[in-house]
Amino acid sequence: MKQALHPTDYNLVVYEDLNNGVRFLTRSTAKSEETVVWEDGKSYPLVKVHITSASHPFFTGEERILDIEGRVDKFKARAAAGKAAQEKRAAAAQKQANRKVAKDAKALAKAS
Repeated sequence: MKQALHPTDYNLVVYEDLNNGVRFLTRSTAKSEETVVWEDGKSYPLVKVHITSASHPFFTGEERILDIEGRVDKFKARAAAGKAAQEKRAAAAQKQANRKVAKDAKALAKAS
């Protein structure tokens, strides 16, 4: 195994969730220029993050609507468009086959 692979400079750092303002004090190697005074009166580096376990839907149990048109509706629209394109190609192939049959019949009639 490789030696000295993991960092060793762990310090106490405050993480702040920008969605709901919840703060966590934990050990981390993250560096930050900003500092904040924690409940114990000491100053710690402050790292701001967009999502944590306090705001993530998996941990909170909340269900958020991502967009107006749902995923199922989008899927159905794509499936319908694919089916229409497939039918159009099948109709074009049938038309081409009918033309070939008519051309062959005409050529056979001319030869006889």
